[in-house]
Amino acid sequence: MKKKNVLYSVLLIYSVCLLLRLFEYFVLRTDLSVIGEALFHKLAGIAILIFCARLYKYRADEIGFSPEKSGIKLFCGLLFGLVCFAIAYFTEVLILKSSGTYSGLEFYVTSYSVNGNLGNQTGLAFFALCIFGNIINVIMEEGVFRGLFIRRLQEKFSYSSAAILSALLFAFWHGVAPVRSFIDGESSIFGLCMNCLILIFSSAVVGYKYGLITKITGSGFMAMGDHFVNNTLVNVIHVVSENGSDKLQMVRISIAQTLSFILVLIYFFYRKKDLKKIS
Repeated sequence: MKKKNVLYSVLLIYSVCLLLRLFEYFVLRTDLSVIGEALFHKLAGIAILIFCARLYKYRADEIGFSPEKSGIKLFCGLLFGLVCFAIAYFTEVLILKSSGTYSGLEFYVTSYSVNGNLGNQTGLAFFALCIFGNIINVIMEEGVFRGLFIRRLQEKFSYSSAAILSALLFAFWHGVAPVRSFIDGESSIFGLCMNCLILIFSSAVVGYKYGLITKITGSGFMAMGDHFVNNTLVNVIHVVSENGSDKLQMVRISIAQTLSFILVLIYFFYRKKDLKKIS
């Protein structure tokens, strides 16, 4: 099989998943409903992941679901994400306190939006739904992008190339929300361009980070834990100032993700001699 055929197969799977994502974001709009999560295309993505794994005869451990020490790796990912975000939240609070506008922390469930979180739910059912939705999200995205795609691309490309290509696909995957915001009249063309640039760049870096974590640990569970913390905290812990809630949310996320990426990169180069070369 030629290299281009491997790439085409990944792009075909990606296109199917992206079409389902577009349908949910623009037609079903479940993330704007009482559900508060875009669940259906993620569940469909998991079904596609299972189908493709069987089609290509990949074992579970080959696409990131190795059971070996999975609980420990998942815990490490959760802890790693919590520490990085604790530092980010602390930094955000210091910034607001220095300007005299800090009001406190609040706990409630929202849906993420490029123009600010939506909703304010405090019922236990909404917290449970938020957690369930984010579990489905990380299983699908880590399973497809860091599991299936990297495994598939490695048949003809180096791990480094496969991880970069997967990260780029992951980046454009996150460009849907700003496009919908623009079409709905919630942002200008300038806002669209800026939101796309920020989300696509940050998602590419984060996607590559998750790829490195998967390479280092030999499974996707630590990346899933870190990914889960990143998505969930944004939806449940909110920093309130005199100007409103989460006004520095992008700063907070940037601090957490930059810190975690640097730490992962340092550890990767430290362990590089013990790992297969990513080149």
